[in-house]
Amino acid sequence: MAHGEVVIRFEKVSFEYGHNKPILDTVDFSIRRGMKVTIMGQNGAGKSTLFSLITKERDPEDGQIHLAQKTTIALSRQVIPRDELDLTVREFFQKCFKEKVYDIDPRIDDVLEIVNLKGHVKVHERTVKSFSGGQQARLLLASALIQEPDILLLDEPTNNLDKGGIAHLTDFLVKYKKTVIVISHDAHFLNSFTDAVLYLDVYTRKIEQYVGNYTDVRDQITARMERENRKNALLSKEIQAKKDQANAFAMKGGNLRAVAKRMRDLAVELEEEKVDVRKEDKTIRAFTIPSQEDILGDIVNFSSVSIFKDGKVKKVKLNIKLRKNKHLLLSGPNGIGKSTLLELISDRKEEGAVISADVRIGYYRQDFSTLDFNDTVYESLADTMRKVSGRVHEESIRATAAGFLITGDMVHTRIGSLSEGQKGLVAFAKLVLTRPGLLILDEPTNHINFRHLPVIAKALTDYQGAMILVSHMKEFVDQIRIDENLDLDK
Repeated sequence: MAHGEVVIRFEKVSFEYGHNKPILDTVDFSIRRGMKVTIMGQNGAGKSTLFSLITKERDPEDGQIHLAQKTTIALSRQVIPRDELDLTVREFFQKCFKEKVYDIDPRIDDVLEIVNLKGHVKVHERTVKSFSGGQQARLLLASALIQEPDILLLDEPTNNLDKGGIAHLTDFLVKYKKTVIVISHDAHFLNSFTDAVLYLDVYTRKIEQYVGNYTDVRDQITARMERENRKNALLSKEIQAKKDQANAFAMKGGNLRAVAKRMRDLAVELEEEKVDVRKEDKTIRAFTIPSQEDILGDIVNFSSVSIFKDGKVKKVKLNIKLRKNKHLLLSGPNGIGKSTLLELISDRKEEGAVISADVRIGYYRQDFSTLDFNDTVYESLADTMRKVSGRVHEESIRATAAGFLITGDMVHTRIGSLSEGQKGLVAFAKLVLTRPGLLILDEPTNHINFRHLPVIAKALTDYQGAMILVSHMKEFVDQIRIDENLDLDK
């Protein structure tokens, strides 16, 4: 597929995030007009930082970022700023443009169609805060799309979309004639339109450019790692052999001492040939979420739930009982009230879902609002441990955190300054220490690196308590044992 002129060029760009957190080290790459590019890399590697350099929100320490003249850029933000929540939908979209747009309503309708949020009567007059969390995320995505920029930057755009929404967005991106750069962990979505990948290596802090879709590149990187590991294993064997020979010659003394020295020098040379194994390809350790032990009988008893349909709240009668080791999948389109329902259940405020009195609840929220962003990781985990067992055991906290790749001084980092993916891993570490009788999970794959998902799926499958899961990611749900389905739309 032919692409046009270069629209973005990074020339020897270096960037440090705060003191002592280097992200990019003299990076070079270029992107041409019309390319559809995925950014890959481990959680915390700096994928979102790359976007802020392209939008000029941040400046590089060193090197230059060239954008083609008169290039317009739009970025789908992750969160709606507090001061925009009271705006009407029309005002919210109007804010995307420097000059007033007079015929904005039909454009809003078109773009809400793409993110599957149409069908709301008088939607233009509604305030932004009257939409559910998932719907607000769609408004953010729509606010980038409505600008039809030369360069469209999308950060995890499928996180809050259901199947229909993802299909609409994919169709839009396939037909989009301009440049698109996406950060996402949704392989099927990325494969539908990506033709190149920028791989951000957290260890070398370089960016490698690959051609092909997401799966092609994932396979290329995996094959390359295997080659590097094989090469290292052979070199290690050869180094050991040289050292053994050197020792044997040295023992014999005389002229053989010179031979021994040569062998040692050879061993050093071989040592230097070893490839630095990519440290970022670490996956979290296999983990278990222990369940609360002393509970019997029904943990949750559903007699009814409230849903939003056709702009109204409706009560739906049910008869579902969750005991130990029962896993329930809760599904339904965006805006039907899944997150609201989970929140009410977790606060024990949903009249139609009675939770046994002494059950401890572990709740994974997609917006991480169960985490205090001012706490350090250590304080957050210690607090959970204290609530559950009345004491704090430092070694156990550190070991739990390390299993989720939070090691060394990182435990003293404030949660607010972690990447979204790392916040997700802290939330899982808290669940491990909570030892819940009821586990509630709202979109637990958002922001999480694809490598970690099979490990998380296994932990959820093995969980012995009662579980309620909401997830739009089919390939993740397929790996988890589900005993009961509740589709709120049916």
